[in-house]
Amino acid sequence: MNEKQTVERFSRRDFVKAVAATAVVASAASVVGSAQAAEGGQPIEFMSKGLRCKGLKFLPGDVKGGEKRPCIVLAHGFSAVKEMYFTDYAQAFANAGFVAIVFDYRFQGESEGEPRGQIFPWEQIEDFRNAITFAQLQPDVNAEKIGVFGSSYSGGHVICLGALDRRIKAVACQVPLVDGWTNFQAIVPRAAGAGMLKYLEGDRVERYKSGKVNYLPVVAEDNNAVLNTSDSYKFFTETGKKKASRWENRVTVESVEKFIEYSPATYIARIAPTPFLMMVANNDVLTPTDVAINAFESAREPKKLVILPGGHFDAYVDGFAQSSGNAISWFKQWLMG
Repeated sequence: MNEKQTVERFSRRDFVKAVAATAVVASAASVVGSAQAAEGGQPIEFMSKGLRCKGLKFLPGDVKGGEKRPCIVLAHGFSAVKEMYFTDYAQAFANAGFVAIVFDYRFQGESEGEPRGQIFPWEQIEDFRNAITFAQLQPDVNAEKIGVFGSSYSGGHVICLGALDRRIKAVACQVPLVDGWTNFQAIVPRAAGAGMLKYLEGDRVERYKSGKVNYLPVVAEDNNAVLNTSDSYKFFTETGKKKASRWENRVTVESVEKFIEYSPATYIARIAPTPFLMMVANNDVLTPTDVAINAFESAREPKKLVILPGGHFDAYVDGFAQSSGNAISWFKQWLMG
């Protein structure tokens, strides 16, 4: 079989059916307070590998001039941008007394970078680390009291960060991706998975020969997309129209390859002695509950596991008060104690 036949044998629809369940659903937190409060952060930007990452900085209302507060650095999940309600977490952290910095990764949202829709986990982790450096240099931040918060795909990112970057003094994640390959095997039928891998091989050949960047939709009305659920389509399309015009409904095919290769679970045992909080949903089929709990077992103290009710999206919407409340309590214990 020649290279062209390898690509054409597996259609875009076949590929999407195979990989849809493996992609991590981006975070979708419910609104906290007024829209003005959620969007009231100060615009900030910092450099990451020669490109500008843009975000917002939220300050506690009672912070005094010259005072330095603990800081939480956070960024969104798979394909989502900060305006898609993730500012609610930043506002909640600020209301609890922390400085909070939320940002868009390179290649997404307000930040620079081509190709758009490139979602490579280790590039995003590098952006996180540069955001931490930026935060430490702020006059109102205690550089020795930095926490990180992530959810879904970025839940995996903060696991890696907690293990690798000792500037971080507390980690909290919710419904995290812990291993792309295990997640893939748990959800995708074997035959469809074999077809998906062939599709990726064909895309790699095309990239090598021509440099072409191929894309798949994140969501679609007929669910022929990477995130193939109706609630994903409703959330992304409605939220995009309402308040996140920079969100783009596309992701590079190579990003899916990088997803399968990504294994934050490898780093969980190395997080200690940094305090680690993991929140999982009790019926999560997108980042399977049992996979996350099994990975949590390898973490060492100090650690805490919280089971949130419902599925993956419930952790962000109906369960927002519980998930944000648990994170705030964890950060207060380890950054303000």
